Amino acid sequence: MIYFYNTLTKKEEEFKPINNDEVGIYTCGPTVYWFAHVGNLRTYIFEDILKRVLMLNGYKVKHVMNITDVGHLTSDSDSGEDKLEKGARAEKKTVWEVAQFYTNRFLKDIKMLNIGDPTILVKATDTIKEQIDLIKILEEKGYTYIISDGVYFDTSKLEKYGRLWGDKEKTELRGRIEEVKEKKHPTDFALWKFSPKDEKRQMEWESPWGIGFPGWHTECVVMSLENLGIPFDIHCGGIDHVSIHHTNEIAQAEAAYGKMMSNYWMHGEFLNVKEGKMSKSLGNIITVSNLLEKGISPLAYRYLCLNTHYRQKLTFSDESLSFAQTTLEKLYEKASELAKETEMPISEKAKDYENRFLSIISNDLDVPVALAMMWDMLKDKNISGYEKYYLLVQFDKVFGLKIKEAVFDKDEFASDRIIIQKITEEGLIAWSRDMNDVPAGIIDMVEKRNLSRENKDWQESDNIRNVISEQGWIIEDRNEQVLLKKKVQI
Repeated sequence: MIYFYNTLTKKEEEFKPINNDEVGIYTCGPTVYWFAHVGNLRTYIFEDILKRVLMLNGYKVKHVMNITDVGHLTSDSDSGEDKLEKGARAEKKTVWEVAQFYTNRFLKDIKMLNIGDPTILVKATDTIKEQIDLIKILEEKGYTYIISDGVYFDTSKLEKYGRLWGDKEKTELRGRIEEVKEKKHPTDFALWKFSPKDEKRQMEWESPWGIGFPGWHTECVVMSLENLGIPFDIHCGGIDHVSIHHTNEIAQAEAAYGKMMSNYWMHGEFLNVKEGKMSKSLGNIITVSNLLEKGISPLAYRYLCLNTHYRQKLTFSDESLSFAQTTLEKLYEKASELAKETEMPISEKAKDYENRFLSIISNDLDVPVALAMMWDMLKDKNISGYEKYYLLVQFDKVFGLKIKEAVFDKDEFASDRIIIQKITEEGLIAWSRDMNDVPAGIIDMVEKRNLSRENKDWQESDNIRNVISEQGWIIEDRNEQVLLKKKVQI
């Protein structure tokens, strides 16, 4: 059996899909006006783990993800600018160019994190007609009103508005008034925003109410229900979507169709830095490109995320990331040693590990416990090396660390003083002793630094390290060897 924590009921529940063999999932995708940061990407990793656990339990998964390329304003309020329009002006591009560029970049980022592609990827701008049709239904049923800047949903008309809210949200009456003074109630939200009279938008459409663009919450209702029906099984997103975005999705679906749109609602917690939540508005974001520039594999970041349960906050730091990379390297080395073992039948002891893993991971995606069990398994003297490798590959169907692909022959480079580490396009850590890709000047500086360290000239050693870094390389000392990493840019 599989158990998930359901934000809707505020408790763990046994998962019972609508269909016996296929699970329908909708995940809120990116707003493509800027790069996704690692805080955003933590949510996509959790959702990828969810899919992998369902598939390991024998289900097919129909996964729908949206691309928000219009309508998401500069905050969760109903005021401010459309993020795409604002981004296009800043970059002196069309909104379509901006949206396509950051969509492509997002897809490249998730590939490097080994996050599987959705079954269906749908853009908000491809469903404008359907969104207008939904607003018409809401209007016919008496849930809308019009003010100077758009068509709004009247939340007072829906008896059970705020189904996802806990006591805190109910007490604070979470909603946004801000500059929209004409709203009837704080929680009312925009369904259709009118284009400003004094400016020409690049993305705007005709509607029965006037030229404009759809509200962010309406987009996701349409894109999920058009592809999965109502109800569908699981709706996912970040914890920040609970109080407003997902609440307002539920409201529209229930008002229009009289049904709860999804049976299970699952939310990933924030990734924090020392200053608090990582966010674009605070200017403290770290992207996949930033990781690569530091010589860090995106899969090392994935490994870091595996160590904290998806419903717990994760604190990000350079130290924790570096430790995750070192640990992942050790895991790859161990897997490479075990892969050389002679194949043999799988014992009951090893099968017990496999069954325990499935049970742990099916208990609300308890990846940290499963990861700890993996390391305990590697120390177990009662199972063979081949069985350990077999189990690593099986566990990696959920972990997604590309353990099988990362197997290498350590003997090929272990005798060399300088080891070269590269990050591949798939995010893998690759090892080499081939100096052909390293400029001769870099190798000379590494040798000079080795000599300065032997002479205990630490100042000169640090100076050389800095020069090497300025030229795009990172150097680390590993016992008798020197690890040279290439900074990567994408």
